[in-house]
Amino acid sequence: MTTAEGYVHVEGGRLWYERAGDGYPVVLIHPHPWDSRIWDEQFGVFTADHDVVRFDLRGAGRSDPPTGPYSELRDLRSLLEGLRIGRCALVGCASGARLAVDLALASTDLVDALVLASPALSGYGWQDPGLPVLEAEVGRALRAGDLEGAVDVQLAVWAPPGLDARSDERIRAIAKDNVRSSDPRAWLAEEPPSAVGRLEEVAAATLVVMGDRDLAETHAIAELLVSRVPGASKRVVADADLLVNVRRPEKFNRLVLDFLAFRG
Repeated sequence: MTTAEGYVHVEGGRLWYERAGDGYPVVLIHPHPWDSRIWDEQFGVFTADHDVVRFDLRGAGRSDPPTGPYSELRDLRSLLEGLRIGRCALVGCASGARLAVDLALASTDLVDALVLASPALSGYGWQDPGLPVLEAEVGRALRAGDLEGAVDVQLAVWAPPGLDARSDERIRAIAKDNVRSSDPRAWLAEEPPSAVGRLEEVAAATLVVMGDRDLAETHAIAELLVSRVPGASKRVVADADLLVNVRRPEKFNRLVLDFLAFRG
């Protein structure tokens, strides 16, 4: 497999990317506080049939940190333009899935298919009062220089250890490398337009993939998407949490590749 990697210039910085394979383009979008390495179990497999791109969001992995307000939506559009990618599939996890929906609404000419794993959703009113507490605790830990504590708080909610020792180690290591981007004081990304009231406008074929151990609130977002996005379907993977693609890669890969088999 021939792999190309490099940087695409975006507004006020650069995004690192890796690209390999031929065929229908598939772009992988990671969630915070991780980076593109969470797609290690997908990248090589998907390149057998597709032109696959994974990249680090602003401030994550090898991409430049933000130096002022920026837009993840504009960053993603600039990445696609810079790599000359036209109609494509977006595969996003959690906040990466939220960004995928945002682009599908903003650029219907670009997004042909969506795979939304454990999705967040722009404009969704989170009901669990524990989320602001989580953000405050992460901020306090980072201001105190306690990276381990900040990671512990994040993982206790989103990807609790104990499900699988091998994936536990990878999830924690990647989160620790990127947890500083989770500090609410450093979060400079512009808030995208709400997607909640516009889901009927999503024209892309849509698959929602959930782990059965994910939070009830994330399952509620998945149900909202399936009920409102035309033709959307949902699959639930056993023994998986927010990072369903890391916890159960073989099952996740089979679901996604079957879904994408007739695209292009």
